Amino acid sequence: RVMRSLPETGSKISRDFVRRISIKGQVTLPLEVRKVLGIKPKDQVVFTVETDGVRVKPAQSPLLESFQAIPALKSRLSTRKMKESAGEGQAGLAAREGL
Repeated sequence: RVMRSLPETGSKISRDFVRRISIKGQVTLPLEVRKVLGIKPKDQVVFTVETDGVRVKPAQSPLLESFQAIPALKSRLSTRKMKESAGEGQAGLAAREGL
């Protein structure tokens, strides 16, 4: 069953699609399902097994998941300040490792 919301009303639309599973256990997602989910060739999907069925959704890319995981600096650093900061970090690491 495919469910999607209409942007203007928020109401749900559903439609069932029946597909055969190949000998290899593969199934083709119908074009309408791929469009609703925004899935393109080579994209990955996540299958979530629930008590009443299976949910399919696009997989988040690791890059998108980590985007802005580290907050931006409040002010820009000059190249010299970045090198100094990196050097201090390396010095601290060397001190902890006893080098």
